[in-house]
Amino acid sequence: MKARAWMALLLGISMGLAHAAEPAPTPANPLAIVTLDGTALRAQARHSATPQAVLWQGETLEVRGRTLDYLQVYDHRIERAGFVRASRVRIVSMQPNDAPELLAVVRFLRDMPGSEALGIAYAAAYLKAAPGKAIDAEPFDALGVMAGRLARRASTNRSKALEQALSGQLEVVADYGVAIHSIARDGSVRLCYDGDAFRRAVALNASATQKATAALALTDPACVDPGLTPVQLAAFDTWRAELLDRVPREGVPRYVQNRLHMRVASVWSAIAFERTRSQQPAQQAASRAIDELAAVDTRALVESDRDDYNDAAVRVGASRWAAEPAFKTPQGLHIVTAAGHPGETCIALLDRKHDAKSPLAQRCTYGAVWAGSARANAGGTALALAVQPMTSWRELWLFHVVGKQWVIDVLPPADDDPQLGYIEFAGWVPGDRLMLAAREARVNGRFIHRFEILDMASLATTRQADKPSSLSQFYRYQDAIWRGQTVSLRD
Repeated sequence: MKARAWMALLLGISMGLAHAAEPAPTPANPLAIVTLDGTALRAQARHSATPQAVLWQGETLEVRGRTLDYLQVYDHRIERAGFVRASRVRIVSMQPNDAPELLAVVRFLRDMPGSEALGIAYAAAYLKAAPGKAIDAEPFDALGVMAGRLARRASTNRSKALEQALSGQLEVVADYGVAIHSIARDGSVRLCYDGDAFRRAVALNASATQKATAALALTDPACVDPGLTPVQLAAFDTWRAELLDRVPREGVPRYVQNRLHMRVASVWSAIAFERTRSQQPAQQAASRAIDELAAVDTRALVESDRDDYNDAAVRVGASRWAAEPAFKTPQGLHIVTAAGHPGETCIALLDRKHDAKSPLAQRCTYGAVWAGSARANAGGTALALAVQPMTSWRELWLFHVVGKQWVIDVLPPADDDPQLGYIEFAGWVPGDRLMLAAREARVNGRFIHRFEILDMASLATTRQADKPSSLSQFYRYQDAIWRGQTVSLRD
C-alpha cells in the first residue's frame, strides 16, 4: 500500500469521521505519536547522527524496529525514514480494547493549552480504535475544542520562539483532516477552525454543555468570512440564530448561559440591520437582541468574557433603533426620507417654511437611516440623526447652521481603524452650541466607552468621562428618551 494512502486509511480524521462505524484496520507495524516539539528524525540511532527532519507533537510514525534507546520509524506525512528517541514518542494501540485508554488521554489533553496537536492525534487514534456504536459526541467535542484553541494560539502568537512550533503543529493537524483557514479583516489575519467536528458533535446525542460549546464556536463573529455577499451573510446569520436557539439552557453553567445570551444578542442585532436594509420588518429581531443582552448576568460574567460582553453590547447598540416604533413626523425642524438610486436613501431637512421641493439640506446614503432617531434642538438650529452604514457601525449625522448655511457633518464612532462602534445623540445643552453624545467603539482591539460634550462649531470634544454623572452638564441635560433606550448605561 502506498505511504500516503496508508496514512489516510489508518489515521486520517477525514476518513475516520466518515467511516467511524467501520472496524479499524490492523496495521502491520505499531504506531507511535510524537509527544515533544522539535523531535529530531536522525539518519542513525545515535545523538550525533545528522537530523533528517524536525518533527512536531502529534506526528504519527510507523514503528519498524528498535535499536537501544531509539526507534526505527517511517513518517508517512513527510515520506521519510529514520530514528527517533523512544522517550520522545508514545506507542499506541489501535485495538478496540485499547480505545478507553486513548479516550482518557483525549480527556486529559482537551483543556491543556499547548498540547492541541497531541490531543488531536490521540482523538484520531481513538476514532480509529473504538467500535462505531461506542462513539458519541465527546471525542468530536474535544477535537473541536483543541482545533479551535490551536487556531487562536497561532493567530495571537507574538513569540518568534514559538512560531516554528505552531507552524509545524498546524501542518501536522492538517494531515489529519483538520481544516484551519485564514480570515483577513481590517488589515490583520486570523486563523479559524472550520468546525467540522463541532457539527458532528451537534448531530450526535451531545450534552447541553457540549451543544453550547459547539454552537458558540460555529457562530463566532470573528470567523465570519468577510467575503460573503449580503444575501449569503443574511442566510448565514439566520442559520446562526437557529443553531443557537436549539441549544438547551437547562443544565448549562451560568457563565456559559451568559455566553449564549451575548452571542444570540449579537446575531439578532445583525439580523435586524439586514432586515432593515432589505425593507423587511426588523422590530422583533432588534427587540430580541436587546432582551438577550439584558439577560446577561453581569455578576456571573467571567473576567475573560468582559470583552465579548462589550462586543455584544456595541453590536446591539448599533442596531437598537430598529426596535423602536414607526417614526412620526414632527411639526418643526425634521427630516423626511425618499428612495434614491437602488439601495440608496435620500434625507431632506425641512421646517415649516421649507418643504421637500426646497429643503434646508439634503444628502443620500446607502446606510440604514433611523428616522425615528431625529432630534432637533429648541432653537431649530441643529438636528441629530443616526445613520448605520454597516452591521456593527453607526454614525451620527449632525445638521446644523454655520453662518447662514446649513451643513451636514458626519461623526464616526472612532477616528481611525474602524472595527466596531457607534456614536449617538444624548441631549442638547441650552445655548445652541453644545451637544451631548455617547460613544462606544473597538479600535486596535481596545474598547472605548465614554460620554462627551461636543462643540458643534468645531465638532471637538470639550469634556469627556466614563460615566455621565461625572459631567454636570451631561447629568443635567441628558435626553430622557435616550436614557430610556440606550445600552451605553449598562453595568
